Amino acid sequence: MPFDRRLYRHDILGSIAHARMLAKVGLLKAHELRAIVRGLEQIQKEIETGRFKFDIADEDIHLAIERRLIAIAGEPGRKLHTARSRNDQVALDLRLFLRDEIADVIELIERLRIALIALANRHVETIMPGYTHLQRAQPITLAHHLLAYVEMLARDRERFAQAAARTSMMPLGAGALAATTLQLDRRMVARELGFKSITANSIDAVSDRDFAVDFLSAAALTMVHLSRMSEEIILWTTSEFGFATLPDEFSTGSSMMPQKKNPDLLELIRGKSGRVVGDLVAMLTVLKGLPLAYNSDLQEDKERVFDALDTLKPALDLMAKFWPALRFETARMRAVAGGFALATDLADYLVGRGMAFREAHEVVGAIVREAVAAGRSLEDLSAADLRRHSSTFGDDAIAILRPENSVARRTIEGGPAPSTVRRRLKELGR
Repeated sequence: MPFDRRLYRHDILGSIAHARMLAKVGLLKAHELRAIVRGLEQIQKEIETGRFKFDIADEDIHLAIERRLIAIAGEPGRKLHTARSRNDQVALDLRLFLRDEIADVIELIERLRIALIALANRHVETIMPGYTHLQRAQPITLAHHLLAYVEMLARDRERFAQAAARTSMMPLGAGALAATTLQLDRRMVARELGFKSITANSIDAVSDRDFAVDFLSAAALTMVHLSRMSEEIILWTTSEFGFATLPDEFSTGSSMMPQKKNPDLLELIRGKSGRVVGDLVAMLTVLKGLPLAYNSDLQEDKERVFDALDTLKPALDLMAKFWPALRFETARMRAVAGGFALATDLADYLVGRGMAFREAHEVVGAIVREAVAAGRSLEDLSAADLRRHSSTFGDDAIAILRPENSVARRTIEGGPAPSTVRRRLKELGR
């Protein structure tokens, strides 16, 4: 009861649809239907206003509502459970609940995507270093970096949409596991509740929690993406990186060191990703040894689903508010984007003039080693310095040794050139 009471709206919604169907097939009289619907609507108001008295003797929200309905409506209330088991009833309630919640999650993902796209639009020309192995690799733009997360979130949105589609199957009518001898109209209930289809097998209908696993899997991966995002901002806002400054409203001070500004919100999101991954693993572990059909182990589904939702939704909401408040130190990002990160551009220059890549790699490697030994950067070199290693270098090679020029030349589809990024932003429609 402490956990599943939050299903009350969906339990009532499903019960009203079930009652209307029972009336249509002649298992309820019109006045009985009216009494049931009025009673259920009254119960919903009582719960929402805090006047409903929950009884610890009630095993779950379904029995609590049924007990109160019988008290309000009398004998008609006893007929509501006709051709229904708590096994198919709880499967219905959880599907209804998740369908609504997944829609909310998709909206939150979209808000975060919009925030990142808006930020990318402001930083199409902002040069920064790209990394592999957490080592400076090649110059990119901040917009291109942000759009990598936009792509991740697009996949998250797609996964939740797929989970919603598989959740939208109506199980009521499966009974305990073997359906019923009474001639119900299951498709009427499905239409009433907005489900796309009905379950095709009564055993599967009451024992299936794949839809919950679908949701938890999508939630876990989205939290992993938020965790990676958090980790990156934590790095960027350190003194060592200095790429951004934490907004005061999303950070905390130290209890001992007055100069500190700590990224607690980001650390909490990063930490709570493990919680949602744990919810997924816990649900899979519950399911892995269950024989068909229903088993009480399946009651664990609600705690896992509720916990994942209560973790994921605030994380998405806060991250969408965090990014616009972050102040980027663009001069610092530009200052460290060049140097030896331009080595690949020199190799590409030689390849473009007919040299084999392996030979070009060796030539540029020698240039880098010489510059390091002399305490110089690639940007400090002259055309004559380059030609001492290969006569293939022309005077125009020096123009390559600027991060802006390096990025601007990467116009291949999917690349970081401002022209390419602008096209992608236009495709995104923001």
